[in-house]
Amino acid sequence: MPRIQMRTLLLAALASGVLALNVPIPLVAAPAVPTVSPSLISFSIEMDRWTDWVGTTARNQFFYNTLDNLKQLTGAPPFIRVGANSEDHTNFQQDTTFAQAIFPPPTATVPYPEATNITVGNSYYATTRFLPPNTHVTWGVNLGANNITAAFLQTRSIIKAFASPEFTSAGIVLDYLEIGNEPDLYKNNGLRPSTYTSTQWVQDWISFAKNISATAGLSASSHTKFLGASFAGSSHTTTGFSPQAAFRAGLLESEPGRLISAISQHRYSGSFCTGNGGLLQDLMTKSTIRGNLTVFTPDIAATHAQGLDYILGETNSYSCHGAPGVSNTAGAALWTLDYALFATQLGISSVFFHVGIGFKYSLIQPTVLTRSTLDGSPLSSPLPPHVQPQYYAAIVAAEGLGNTGRAQVQELFVDHPQVAGYGFYEDNHLVRAVLINSKAYLTKANLRTSVHLDLSFSGSGENIPVMMVVKRLAINLATDVSGLTWGGQTYETSDGRVTGSLKVDNIKVTAGVDIMETEAILLEFH
Repeated sequence: MPRIQMRTLLLAALASGVLALNVPIPLVAAPAVPTVSPSLISFSIEMDRWTDWVGTTARNQFFYNTLDNLKQLTGAPPFIRVGANSEDHTNFQQDTTFAQAIFPPPTATVPYPEATNITVGNSYYATTRFLPPNTHVTWGVNLGANNITAAFLQTRSIIKAFASPEFTSAGIVLDYLEIGNEPDLYKNNGLRPSTYTSTQWVQDWISFAKNISATAGLSASSHTKFLGASFAGSSHTTTGFSPQAAFRAGLLESEPGRLISAISQHRYSGSFCTGNGGLLQDLMTKSTIRGNLTVFTPDIAATHAQGLDYILGETNSYSCHGAPGVSNTAGAALWTLDYALFATQLGISSVFFHVGIGFKYSLIQPTVLTRSTLDGSPLSSPLPPHVQPQYYAAIVAAEGLGNTGRAQVQELFVDHPQVAGYGFYEDNHLVRAVLINSKAYLTKANLRTSVHLDLSFSGSGENIPVMMVVKRLAINLATDVSGLTWGGQTYETSDGRVTGSLKVDNIKVTAGVDIMETEAILLEFH
């Protein structure tokens, strides 16, 4: 085609707001494509207000429903980790009813701060029974206070709860005990001297883990194991704080270290701790997502070389509970979806999105709020429990993974800076695909562009799909905090259950499909 004609066609496409793009999709998964857990998108929950999430004498039905929605789609509920910042500010007193917590005053930057001190009793851990059946749980115990008696008492209470008939009959199991949260920050937050090193942390951890493993009855044959590291950052080398440095310091050679079966690291895309937020488009951008995760490649490789699982045990958009107008928006839902699916391509087995009561980046707000999550100002009327836009990412990913428990996920080559794609395979055969357009549509004053995707398939001897069902995550503006629909339906309901009439398109594969700015689509092939 002559250059002038090509330029004319390109200008015409730009003028119409539609650009055509070829997306090659293998019909058979590549040999190294990972099988992905149905609980890929899971939750890390701030410990201090745990019972606000799960309930006290009866379950929190709204929270239960939001977890059960995901279980209905994948066959397994999300994993739950209870811990984080308040993990290292928790003490135990047996006669405490549920918990007593001391909170600092709210600020405009952090409207719902974590507790500076929390005392819990046996009833606190026992409320874990209100989670959906077959939930796998991680509980954190206090290392930061350097009080081994407190850690012992917490562990004994946790083990007692999980051994009770209510837990065993429901199949609610304790996967991990996590000893301490983000010990690499202890030297900055006063929990250890400013000279604290990873070698010193390894010795601290071993000392506590010996006691805790004996208390919990952990062994090579027990289901419950230790979760290792839980660092806020990484040097990615054998010095500083990293899995490599911990391994070099003898973590895994110790008696309790042999009971570590997974390494956890934490990751945020930026910080709002001093009130400086990131731009929404920066968060959503395809290259930024990949850059924020690929830095962990050496850590993941070192972990897998030891035969251990690797997870992101705490992650979300911007630390200190998120940035207003960014973390709580529809654009963040697309970030969450791409972020979690891309993580699978690096060998990350599950991604625990951190949530807390009133946190801007929470996928779920499970209880009534009386002040703004954005600036802490009093609300004119209480805000009832609700899901936030990021929750839709969990729903879309769950539908992509399906309910077989053996879905494989393979990133598709999409030659576009803002369009990402993933193929979903069962028994190595293509069944679905998710495509994401992460260009932020911010104002109706601008033309909303689309990309037309022409699908081409590769794989000899396979049946090429003829028809596909197209389901859309419909978003008005990237900055919207509500009003999203998935296939015409909404989860923004009083009980967290889906409602509305399902709307999908059945089209020929040869027709291709359009995807707008700030949109995700699921294709199911037939």
